[in-house]
Parts: sequence; C-alpha cells; structure tokens
Amino acid sequence: LRDQLDKTNQYETIQAYLENLAPEERATDTLYDERLEICKSCDMLLEAMCRSCGCYVELRAAVAKNYCPKKKW
Repeated sequence: LRDQLDKTNQYETIQAYLENLAPEERATDTLYDERLEICKSCDMLLEAMCRSCGCYVELRAAVAKNYCPKKKW
C-alpha cells in the first residue's frame, strides 16, 4: 500500500509504528498479509485509508485483536 500513500512522511510514520508494536499485540505475518489482501480489493480503500473508519489499513491489520469495520476480516 506504500504506493497509495502520498510522498510525505506518512509511510515512515506507519513503519515506525509497526516496528514498535509489542510482539504480543502483533498479528502473525500470515494474518497481516491476508488482511491487507482483503483491504486491497475493497472499494472502501482510498490512498491506504479505510473510508469506513478513517484508519490506515496497515495499522489496523497489524494488531491481532483488531477487525475490519465492514466485517470483511
């Protein structure tokens, strides 16, 4: 989804958050990838953000306990 983020520091901020996420809170790599694939095909995705809730989908997908506001995952 990096290509959907503008050229500011948003991508770096997201990556910093992901790198600092506690291991016990983090979704497995497989689950994270599955979630992002669903988000990529969703009509609510706009520039790496969910138009349903306003989150950056990479951040929501990275936390194991999170869920899609449209219940797609």
